[in-house]
Amino acid sequence: MRAERHAALLPGRRSRAVELGWLLVGLGALAALATLARVRALLWVACALSTVCAFGLLMDVITLMVNQTVDSGTGFAKNALGGIGAVLLAATARAGDARPATGARPEPSPASRDVHLAACAGTAAFVPYAAMKVTWAVGGTFAGVSGEEMLTKAEENGASGLWLALASWGLDATALLAALGVFLLFGLIRPWGQVFPRWTLFLGGRRVPRWLPLTPALIGAATLAPYGVLGVGYCALATVGAVRVPPGDFPSSADALLVSWIGLGAFAVYGVALTVAARSYWLRTRRVGPNGAPRGVESGPPGYRCRTDRQGRPSDQRLRGPAG
Repeated sequence: MRAERHAALLPGRRSRAVELGWLLVGLGALAALATLARVRALLWVACALSTVCAFGLLMDVITLMVNQTVDSGTGFAKNALGGIGAVLLAATARAGDARPATGARPEPSPASRDVHLAACAGTAAFVPYAAMKVTWAVGGTFAGVSGEEMLTKAEENGASGLWLALASWGLDATALLAALGVFLLFGLIRPWGQVFPRWTLFLGGRRVPRWLPLTPALIGAATLAPYGVLGVGYCALATVGAVRVPPGDFPSSADALLVSWIGLGAFAVYGVALTVAARSYWLRTRRVGPNGAPRGVESGPPGYRCRTDRQGRPSDQRLRGPAG
Protein backbone atom coordinates (compact mmCIF):
# COMPACT_ATOMS: atom_id res chain seq x y z
CA MET A 1 0.00 0.00 0.00
CA ARG A 2 2.82 2.38 0.90
CA ALA A 3 4.57 1.58 -2.40
CA GLU A 4 1.37 2.37 -4.33
CA ARG A 5 0.98 5.68 -2.52
CA HIS A 6 4.58 6.66 -3.26
CA ALA A 7 4.11 5.66 -6.88
CA ALA A 8 1.04 7.87 -7.11
CA LEU A 9 3.03 10.81 -5.79
CA LEU A 10 5.95 10.39 -8.17
CA PRO A 11 4.42 12.31 -11.10
CA GLY A 12 3.74 15.32 -8.87
CA ARG A 13 7.24 15.18 -7.47
CA ARG A 14 8.75 14.94 -10.94
CA SER A 15 6.63 17.89 -12.05
CA ARG A 16 7.81 20.04 -9.14
CA ALA A 17 11.41 19.03 -9.79
CA VAL A 18 11.10 20.00 -13.45
CA GLU A 19 9.53 23.34 -12.55
CA LEU A 20 12.35 24.00 -10.08
CA GLY A 21 14.93 23.11 -12.71
CA TRP A 22 13.50 25.48 -15.29
CA LEU A 23 13.17 28.22 -12.69
CA LEU A 24 16.83 27.90 -11.76
CA VAL A 25 17.84 27.83 -15.41
CA GLY A 26 15.92 31.04 -16.11
CA LEU A 27 17.33 32.87 -13.10
CA GLY A 28 20.82 31.61 -13.84
CA ALA A 29 20.63 32.79 -17.45
CA LEU A 30 19.40 36.23 -16.39
CA ALA A 31 22.09 36.52 -13.71
CA ALA A 32 24.82 35.43 -16.14
CA LEU A 33 23.65 37.93 -18.74
CA ALA A 34 23.55 40.75 -16.20
CA THR A 35 27.01 39.87 -14.87
CA LEU A 36 28.63 39.62 -18.30
CA ALA A 37 26.99 42.81 -19.53
CA ARG A 38 27.70 44.56 -16.21
CA VAL A 39 24.21 46.00 -16.15
CA ARG A 40 23.38 46.74 -12.52
CA ALA A 41 19.67 47.18 -13.27
CA LEU A 42 19.45 43.60 -14.58
CA LEU A 43 21.34 42.35 -11.54
CA TRP A 44 18.83 44.01 -9.23
CA VAL A 45 15.95 42.59 -11.29
CA ALA A 46 17.45 39.11 -10.95
CA CYS A 47 17.96 39.75 -7.22
CA ALA A 48 14.29 40.72 -6.82
CA LEU A 49 13.11 37.62 -8.69
CA SER A 50 15.41 35.45 -6.61
CA THR A 51 13.99 37.02 -3.46
CA VAL A 52 10.50 36.12 -4.63
CA CYS A 53 11.69 32.54 -5.07
CA ALA A 54 12.88 32.58 -1.44
CA PHE A 55 9.33 33.29 -0.25
CA GLY A 56 8.58 30.94 2.63
CA LEU A 57 12.22 30.27 3.60
CA LEU A 58 11.72 31.51 7.16
CA MET A 59 8.58 29.39 7.54
CA ASP A 60 10.49 26.34 6.30
CA VAL A 61 13.25 26.95 8.84
CA ILE A 62 10.73 27.30 11.67
CA THR A 63 8.95 24.12 10.54
CA LEU A 64 12.28 22.30 10.40
CA MET A 65 13.09 23.43 13.94
CA VAL A 66 9.70 22.42 15.30
CA ASN A 67 8.85 19.25 13.34
CA GLN A 68 12.36 18.15 12.28
CA THR A 69 11.09 18.02 8.69
CA VAL A 70 9.69 20.30 5.99
CA ASP A 71 6.42 20.11 4.11
CA SER A 72 8.17 19.80 0.74
CA GLY A 73 11.82 19.05 0.05
CA THR A 74 11.56 20.60 -3.41
CA GLY A 75 9.96 23.74 -2.02
CA PHE A 76 12.61 24.04 0.67
CA ALA A 77 15.36 23.68 -1.94
CA LYS A 78 13.72 26.41 -4.06
CA ASN A 79 13.45 28.77 -1.10
CA ALA A 80 17.02 28.12 0.06
CA LEU A 81 18.52 28.56 -3.41
CA GLY A 82 16.44 31.68 -3.93
CA GLY A 83 17.77 33.19 -0.71
CA ILE A 84 21.38 32.33 -1.53
CA GLY A 85 20.96 33.70 -5.04
CA ALA A 86 19.45 36.95 -3.77
CA VAL A 87 22.41 37.54 -1.44
CA LEU A 88 25.00 36.77 -4.12
CA LEU A 89 23.26 38.90 -6.76
CA ALA A 90 22.91 41.84 -4.36
CA ALA A 91 26.59 41.57 -3.47
CA THR A 92 27.53 41.49 -7.16
CA ALA A 93 25.36 44.51 -7.94
CA ARG A 94 26.87 46.52 -5.11
CA ALA A 95 30.42 45.47 -6.00
CA GLY A 96 30.24 47.52 -9.19
CA ASP A 97 29.68 50.66 -7.13
CA ALA A 98 31.97 49.78 -4.25
CA ARG A 99 33.63 52.71 -2.47
CA PRO A 100 36.19 52.63 0.31
CA ALA A 101 34.67 52.63 3.77
CA THR A 102 35.59 56.24 4.51
CA GLY A 103 33.78 58.57 6.84
CA ALA A 104 32.67 58.18 10.41
CA ARG A 105 29.87 56.11 11.82
CA PRO A 106 27.05 58.40 13.02
CA GLU A 107 26.26 58.65 16.69
CA PRO A 108 23.62 56.16 17.93
CA SER A 109 20.17 57.66 17.57
CA PRO A 110 16.59 56.49 17.95
CA ALA A 111 14.22 56.16 15.02
CA SER A 112 11.55 58.73 14.29
CA ARG A 113 8.20 58.84 16.05
CA ASP A 114 6.41 57.29 13.07
CA VAL A 115 8.79 54.32 13.05
CA HIS A 116 8.27 53.89 16.79
CA LEU A 117 4.51 53.81 16.23
CA ALA A 118 4.96 51.16 13.54
CA ALA A 119 7.08 49.07 15.94
CA CYS A 120 4.43 49.37 18.65
CA ALA A 121 1.78 48.23 16.17
CA GLY A 122 3.92 45.24 15.19
CA THR A 123 4.35 44.33 18.85
CA ALA A 124 0.65 44.71 19.65
CA ALA A 125 -0.25 42.45 16.71
CA PHE A 126 1.58 39.58 18.40
CA VAL A 127 -0.36 39.87 21.67
CA PRO A 128 -3.45 37.86 20.53
CA TYR A 129 -1.16 35.35 18.79
CA ALA A 130 0.97 34.83 21.90
CA ALA A 131 -2.15 34.61 24.09
CA MET A 132 -3.61 31.92 21.82
CA LYS A 133 -0.40 29.90 21.84
CA VAL A 134 0.12 30.20 25.58
CA THR A 135 -3.48 29.14 26.18
CA TRP A 136 -2.80 25.87 24.38
CA ALA A 137 0.60 25.47 26.05
CA VAL A 138 -0.88 25.66 29.57
CA GLY A 139 -3.66 23.19 28.68
CA GLY A 140 -6.50 25.58 27.94
CA THR A 141 -8.99 25.44 25.07
CA PHE A 142 -9.24 27.88 22.17
CA ALA A 143 -11.13 27.64 18.88
CA GLY A 144 -12.59 24.31 19.95
CA VAL A 145 -9.20 22.63 20.45
CA SER A 146 -7.69 21.87 23.85
CA GLY A 147 -4.04 22.05 24.74
CA GLU A 148 -3.91 18.29 25.17
CA GLU A 149 -5.30 17.75 21.68
CA MET A 150 -2.82 20.24 20.24
CA LEU A 151 0.06 18.43 21.95
CA THR A 152 -1.13 15.06 20.65
CA LYS A 153 -1.32 16.41 17.10
CA ALA A 154 2.15 17.88 17.46
CA GLU A 155 3.52 14.49 18.49
CA GLU A 156 1.76 12.84 15.53
CA ASN A 157 3.30 15.42 13.19
CA GLY A 158 6.80 14.63 14.46
CA ALA A 159 7.47 17.67 16.66
CA SER A 160 11.03 17.89 17.94
CA GLY A 161 11.98 16.94 21.47
CA LEU A 162 12.78 20.57 22.28
CA TRP A 163 9.29 21.68 21.20
CA LEU A 164 7.66 18.95 23.30
CA ALA A 165 9.87 19.77 26.29
CA LEU A 166 8.91 23.44 26.13
CA ALA A 167 5.24 22.47 25.84
CA SER A 168 5.53 20.29 28.94
CA TRP A 169 6.78 23.37 30.82
CA GLY A 170 3.84 25.46 29.62
CA LEU A 171 5.90 27.30 26.97
CA ASP A 172 5.20 27.54 23.26
CA ALA A 173 8.15 27.66 20.86
CA THR A 174 6.46 29.98 18.38
CA ALA A 175 5.47 32.40 21.17
CA LEU A 176 9.14 32.52 22.21
CA LEU A 177 10.13 33.20 18.59
CA ALA A 178 7.60 36.03 18.54
CA ALA A 179 9.27 37.49 21.66
CA LEU A 180 12.65 37.32 19.89
CA GLY A 181 11.07 39.06 16.91
CA VAL A 182 9.87 41.90 19.13
CA PHE A 183 13.37 42.16 20.65
CA LEU A 184 14.82 42.48 17.14
CA LEU A 185 12.20 45.07 16.20
CA PHE A 186 13.07 47.37 19.10
CA GLY A 187 16.79 46.81 18.57
CA LEU A 188 16.34 48.33 15.13
CA ILE A 189 14.71 51.51 16.42
CA ARG A 190 16.57 52.15 19.69
CA PRO A 191 20.20 53.29 20.18
CA TRP A 192 21.13 50.04 21.97
CA GLY A 193 20.73 48.33 18.61
CA GLN A 194 23.75 50.29 17.34
CA VAL A 195 26.01 49.98 20.40
CA PHE A 196 26.05 46.90 22.63
CA PRO A 197 24.57 47.77 26.05
CA ARG A 198 26.51 47.23 29.27
CA TRP A 199 24.68 44.04 30.20
CA THR A 200 26.35 42.26 27.25
CA LEU A 201 29.52 42.07 29.41
CA PHE A 202 32.72 42.25 27.33
CA LEU A 203 30.80 43.52 24.27
CA GLY A 204 29.39 46.52 26.15
CA GLY A 205 30.18 49.82 24.46
CA ARG A 206 31.28 48.27 21.16
CA ARG A 207 29.57 49.05 17.86
CA VAL A 208 27.02 46.53 16.65
CA PRO A 209 27.93 45.35 13.12
CA ARG A 210 25.22 46.52 10.73
CA TRP A 211 24.76 43.04 9.26
CA LEU A 212 23.97 41.51 12.66
CA PRO A 213 20.45 42.97 13.05
CA LEU A 214 19.84 43.69 9.36
CA THR A 215 20.31 40.09 8.16
CA PRO A 216 17.47 38.55 10.23
CA ALA A 217 15.41 41.71 9.76
CA LEU A 218 15.58 41.60 5.96
CA ILE A 219 14.93 37.84 5.87
CA GLY A 220 11.97 38.20 8.22
CA ALA A 221 10.54 41.19 6.36
CA ALA A 222 10.87 39.50 2.97
CA THR A 223 9.06 36.42 4.30
CA LEU A 224 6.51 37.59 6.86
CA ALA A 225 5.25 40.73 5.15
CA PRO A 226 4.08 39.11 1.87
CA TYR A 227 3.03 35.90 3.64
CA GLY A 228 0.92 37.82 6.14
CA VAL A 229 -0.53 40.36 3.69
CA LEU A 230 -1.57 37.69 1.19
CA GLY A 231 -2.91 35.56 4.04
CA VAL A 232 -5.00 38.44 5.39
CA GLY A 233 -6.42 38.93 1.90
CA TYR A 234 -7.38 35.25 1.81
CA CYS A 235 -9.00 35.54 5.25
CA ALA A 236 -10.97 38.57 4.08
CA LEU A 237 -12.27 36.61 1.09
CA ALA A 238 -13.22 33.74 3.40
CA THR A 239 -14.99 36.12 5.78
CA VAL A 240 -17.27 37.44 3.02
CA GLY A 241 -17.90 33.90 1.75
CA ALA A 242 -15.91 34.14 -1.49
CA VAL A 243 -13.73 31.16 -0.50
CA ARG A 244 -13.97 28.49 2.16
CA VAL A 245 -11.28 27.75 4.73
CA PRO A 246 -10.93 23.99 5.30
CA PRO A 247 -11.35 23.08 8.99
CA GLY A 248 -8.14 21.05 9.14
CA ASP A 249 -7.50 20.08 12.76
CA PHE A 250 -10.27 22.35 14.07
CA PRO A 251 -13.92 21.45 14.67
CA SER A 252 -15.26 23.88 12.04
CA SER A 253 -14.22 26.24 9.28
CA ALA A 254 -15.18 29.19 11.51
CA ASP A 255 -12.67 28.07 14.15
CA ALA A 256 -9.96 27.65 11.52
CA LEU A 257 -10.75 31.10 10.12
CA LEU A 258 -10.48 32.67 13.58
CA VAL A 259 -7.04 31.14 14.16
CA SER A 260 -5.98 32.21 10.64
CA TRP A 261 -6.99 35.81 11.30
CA ILE A 262 -4.97 35.87 14.53
CA GLY A 263 -1.85 34.26 13.07
CA LEU A 264 -1.76 35.83 9.62
CA GLY A 265 -2.82 39.23 10.95
CA ALA A 266 0.12 39.17 13.36
CA PHE A 267 2.54 38.19 10.58
CA ALA A 268 1.22 40.93 8.28
CA VAL A 269 1.43 43.81 10.75
CA TYR A 270 4.75 42.66 12.21
CA GLY A 271 6.24 42.06 8.75
CA VAL A 272 5.36 45.58 7.60
CA ALA A 273 6.66 47.06 10.88
CA LEU A 274 9.90 45.09 10.51
CA THR A 275 10.32 46.42 6.97
CA VAL A 276 9.88 50.01 8.16
CA ALA A 277 12.27 49.52 11.11
CA ALA A 278 14.92 47.84 8.96
CA ARG A 279 14.84 50.72 6.46
CA SER A 280 15.16 53.24 9.28
CA TYR A 281 18.13 51.36 10.78
CA TRP A 282 19.79 51.10 7.37
CA LEU A 283 19.56 54.86 6.85
CA ARG A 284 20.55 55.85 10.38
CA THR A 285 23.70 53.70 10.45
CA ARG A 286 25.23 54.74 7.12
CA ARG A 287 28.70 56.23 7.32
CA VAL A 288 28.83 60.02 7.28
CA GLY A 289 31.34 61.91 5.15
CA PRO A 290 33.37 64.98 6.13
CA ASN A 291 30.54 67.33 5.10
CA GLY A 292 28.11 65.59 7.45
CA ALA A 293 26.24 63.83 4.63
CA PRO A 294 25.92 60.08 4.13
CA ARG A 295 28.54 58.52 1.85
CA GLY A 296 27.88 59.27 -1.79
CA VAL A 297 25.95 62.52 -1.13
CA GLU A 298 27.73 65.60 -2.45
CA SER A 299 28.12 68.73 -0.34
CA GLY A 300 25.92 71.75 -0.96
CA PRO A 301 26.94 75.16 -2.30
CA PRO A 302 29.46 77.35 -0.43
CA GLY A 303 28.14 78.63 2.88
CA TYR A 304 26.11 75.49 3.55
CA ARG A 305 26.77 72.40 5.58
CA CYS A 306 24.96 69.16 4.90
CA ARG A 307 23.71 67.41 7.99
CA THR A 308 21.58 64.36 8.51
CA ASP A 309 18.34 63.99 10.35
CA ARG A 310 17.43 61.03 12.53
CA GLN A 311 16.53 59.00 9.47
CA GLY A 312 19.95 59.55 7.95
CA ARG A 313 18.64 61.85 5.20
CA PRO A 314 20.81 64.83 4.30
CA SER A 315 19.44 68.25 5.18
CA ASP A 316 21.20 71.49 4.18
CA GLN A 317 21.63 74.06 6.91
CA ARG A 318 23.40 77.41 6.51
CA LEU A 319 26.57 77.81 8.52
CA ARG A 320 26.39 80.48 11.17
CA GLY A 321 28.86 83.30 10.81
CA PRO A 322 30.33 84.84 7.67
CA ALA A 323 30.72 82.62 4.67
CA GLY A 324 34.24 82.01 3.39
